[in-house]
Amino acid sequence: MRIFDVTKTLNNGVKIPVLGLGVFKSGQNTKRAVEYAINIGYRHIDTAAVYGNEDQVGEAVKSAGINRKDIFITTKLWNDDMRNGTQRQAIEKSLELLKTDYIDLYLIHWPVKGKIAESWAVMEEYYKKGVLRAIGVSNFLESHLDELLSYASIIPAVNQVECSPFLTQEPLTEYCVKKGIAVEAWSPLAKGVALTNEVILEIAKKYNKTAAQIIIRWHIQNDRIVIPKSVHEERILSNSLVDDFELTIEDMNRISALNENRRMGSDPNNFNF
Repeated sequence: MRIFDVTKTLNNGVKIPVLGLGVFKSGQNTKRAVEYAINIGYRHIDTAAVYGNEDQVGEAVKSAGINRKDIFITTKLWNDDMRNGTQRQAIEKSLELLKTDYIDLYLIHWPVKGKIAESWAVMEEYYKKGVLRAIGVSNFLESHLDELLSYASIIPAVNQVECSPFLTQEPLTEYCVKKGIAVEAWSPLAKGVALTNEVILEIAKKYNKTAAQIIIRWHIQNDRIVIPKSVHEERILSNSLVDDFELTIEDMNRISALNENRRMGSDPNNFNF
């Protein structure tokens, strides 16, 4: 089975492709990258309102000639819309820019203190209307999830968090699994830093694969959804060539042992945007 056809079933029955294309900081190259990715088989695109490229994603999906129901689109509610109480306007704007009448997965982008309950209530409202097929969160730690679960009538389908060989997120993952929340990895290659790690390069040589392919495979075998980002066609293609090998338990453990709880991005308990 091609990796593009491998899906994970979320807690509401919606199926999400385990491999997607991230478009953070893809800028004016977004449309071309997404078109290429869809053309070679990707069916999952991850964007966000704050990336400023939802319109390009929408154009690429429309021009791809693939049935909309066969493409899985994720976007996210930005912090300013949470603070300003403009959650409904934000959802409507994303729908307009993405040129679609529904969003497959809609996430709270960051746990903005004091604004999670109101934002989640609006998302539940749109979920019940069928406009959002699944709703979830991003960058939530256990404490944020504890708060959300204390009042949510719908359990988040996904928690998208920074996760890499240097930040394995094992306690958080265990928590999410117990609650039925799928874990999705952003910055899965640690912003490229993990690609030069000696252990990973040694394992890559053993399997005759690239370091990126080894790490992506490690994420997938750990039952995570993974969204490597690139605008380079050769890398977009290469990142998908992970279905013809399997890492041994020993090699999986060697990669996991690289954990340093080291973030490349912001701390969800301390961000200033």
